[in-house]
Amino acid sequence: MTCIDRRDLGLLLLRLSTGGVLAAHGAQKLFGWFGGGGIEGTGQAMEAMGYAPGRASATAAGLAEAGGGTLLALGLATPAAGAAAAGAMAGAAAVHVPNGFFAMNGGYEYTASLGLSAAGLAVTGPGRLSLDHLLGHAVNRGWMVPIALGTTAAVTAVVVGIRNNRVRTAREGKQEALFDE
Repeated sequence: MTCIDRRDLGLLLLRLSTGGVLAAHGAQKLFGWFGGGGIEGTGQAMEAMGYAPGRASATAAGLAEAGGGTLLALGLATPAAGAAAAGAMAGAAAVHVPNGFFAMNGGYEYTASLGLSAAGLAVTGPGRLSLDHLLGHAVNRGWMVPIALGTTAAVTAVVVGIRNNRVRTAREGKQEALFDE
C-alpha cells in the first residue's frame, strides 16, 4: 500500500461530513432522533408535501438518507450509497424549488448541496481510507456507478413527477376568494 495522500484525507472528510449529516437526517425520519418526527410524524409531513402514501415515503426517504449516509461515511458500497442519498435529496429539493435557491428563504440550497456531494462521492469513489478499499472494492466497481446513478435518477424522476402532479391537481381544485369580505 502506498502512503495516504491529501486526496484520501479530503475524501475521508467529505464522506464523514456528508454521510454523517445524511445519517442524522435519516435518523430523524426513522427513529425520531435529534428532534425528528419519526415514521409517524414524518409520514404525515410527507403526505402534506404531496408524497403519498406518507408512511411508505417517510420510510423510503429515511432509509435512503440513514443507510446511504452511513455507508458513505464508512466508504462502503459507495456508488449505491451515494446514488441513494442523492435521490433522497432530489426528492427533498423538489419540495423547496418554489421557494428559490437560498435556504434562508426555504429554498433548495441545502438539499442540493448534500445531494451533489453524495453523487460526487459515488462518482469519485471513497479513497483508500475506506471499507471499500479494505475489501478490495468488491461493491465499488466502475460499472456500478452509471447503473446506480441511472436507476436512482429514473426512480426519483417518476416519484417526483407523481408528487408534482398530485400537488398541481390539489392546487387546481382550490380557488382563491374573488373579493375581500
